[in-house]
Amino acid sequence: MKLQPLHDRIVVEPAPKEETSAGGIILPDSAKEKPLKGKVLAVGPGKTLDSGKTVPPDVKVGDTVLYGKYSGTEVTIDGADYVILRSDDVLGVLTGAESKTREKAGAKK
Repeated sequence: MKLQPLHDRIVVEPAPKEETSAGGIILPDSAKEKPLKGKVLAVGPGKTLDSGKTVPPDVKVGDTVLYGKYSGTEVTIDGADYVILRSDDVLGVLTGAESKTREKAGAKK
C-alpha cells in the first residue's frame, strides 16, 4: 500500500460485511451494517504534545481493532476500501483469546 498516515492516524482494512443473518437470511445492501472491526495496515508516528514530545499510538500493524460505527473517514484506493482513524477512535484491540471465546459461544447455539 502506498498510503502512509500522518500524526496519530491509522489505516484500517474493515472486516468483510455479513452477507447473511444468523438465521440464514440473505441481507440486502441497505440492511448490512458497517463493520466495527478491522485489521491495522499502517500506523502514523504518533501524536505530538504541546511540549514537543511525540507519543506513539497504542496499536501496531497487524492488530485487529474495534472502532466506533461513525468513526474515521472511509476511502477507496485502487478499488479497495479502507478507513482512516485517529488512534483515539480505536475502542480496543482484539486478542486471540477473544476470538476463540466468541467462536465457542457461537458453537453452543
